Amino acid sequence: MPSSSRAAGAPGAPLSEFDLIRRFFTRPARKAVLGVGDDCALIEGRPGHHLAISTDMLVSGRHFFPDVAPRALGHKALAVNLSDLAAMGAEPRAFTLALALPEADPDWLGELAAGMLALADAHGCELIGGDTTRGPLTLSLTVLGDVPAGMALRRDAARPGDDIWISGTLGDARLALGDCRGEWLLPEPDFTQVRPRMDTPVPRVALGMALRGVAHAALDISDGLLGDLGHILERSQAGALLDVDALPRSAVLAEQPEARQRECTLAGGDDYELCFTAPAGAREEIAAIGARLGLPLTRVGNITPEPGLRLVDREGNPCTYGGSSFDHFASP
Repeated sequence: MPSSSRAAGAPGAPLSEFDLIRRFFTRPARKAVLGVGDDCALIEGRPGHHLAISTDMLVSGRHFFPDVAPRALGHKALAVNLSDLAAMGAEPRAFTLALALPEADPDWLGELAAGMLALADAHGCELIGGDTTRGPLTLSLTVLGDVPAGMALRRDAARPGDDIWISGTLGDARLALGDCRGEWLLPEPDFTQVRPRMDTPVPRVALGMALRGVAHAALDISDGLLGDLGHILERSQAGALLDVDALPRSAVLAEQPEARQRECTLAGGDDYELCFTAPAGAREEIAAIGARLGLPLTRVGNITPEPGLRLVDREGNPCTYGGSSFDHFASP
């Protein structure tokens, strides 16, 4: 892994803004009418579809460690944006990149671009423009995707009686982060197993698209389940009953003390799994979707008409958790 000075850009042959764009980020446009190189990108709208657009920013020292491997950083920067499209059930189409760099180091940029563009190619999502400047290391991406009109998985669509589902497992990214911060120490094999969940998350794009017409509401878990599920409840004007012992977790996390498991699954961020609600009658269809995608989908509670989020254990007994999800301005 490179040092923090490497991430900031080691001295070398200087690159101009436009040299940087041409060398690392200019590619032939396939889906766009006009791609990289002009003041604006042009994209034709598809009849019967809405264009889903989302922007996420990653700041060094806030969202990633300054010495993170640039290939992993490129992957994650796009992955967290594709995850927003997944949460809406949208098919990725294109993205733009705004990049602030302390220095323009060709080797570091090559690795960053390789990680980002490999994931872009895997999802048919092309880079069509952006901006660069000198400054503290920051990446800001805007993604665009297509979703059939009226089929988007919106946060305000949960209904009383809906099941609450979680894809994959929760908490490994937070577990890895705690080790990196010195909050706890994991055995090296365990850390090696969970660290990719923090560095190179997998956006659940295929799942989001498969849930169109099946699920009611959805979002991706980026700041912690308690806070993110709370967004669905607020927008849907509903409550929820959540079984904390049903929350899916990896074998590594399952061996941790219970308090740590609760912290990682309930409040840990950076999972980028989907939390979605669906009517009870869709359980077989959802199970079939999970089997087809090879992705575990776990039912963890239900939506209630009474406001508020109630936590219970596997026996149905009320339980409490005093922590909170990540907040960009309140969290350390």
